[in-house]
Amino acid sequence: MSELLILGIIVAAILLFFNRDWIKSRFFPDKQRNYTIDDQFNSEKREREKEIDHLLSKMGKNGINDLSAKDRKRLDELSRK
Repeated sequence: MSELLILGIIVAAILLFFNRDWIKSRFFPDKQRNYTIDDQFNSEKREREKEIDHLLSKMGKNGINDLSAKDRKRLDELSRK
């Protein structure tokens, strides 16, 4: 009996794995599908602001020296937009 239960769990896991895209689209629809251009712009702007805030908080008390070269480059790119 326990072998059948284990086999059933394995089969269910395999089916879920191969149908994960359908499950995701069915139960977690893409919210950006109904966005207007203004909504998309505002959403992207909020994401940029969050990333800038994160990088600035990472700088801490020691200033720009706390950031890696990659972080400095990203902060420079974000500040130009």
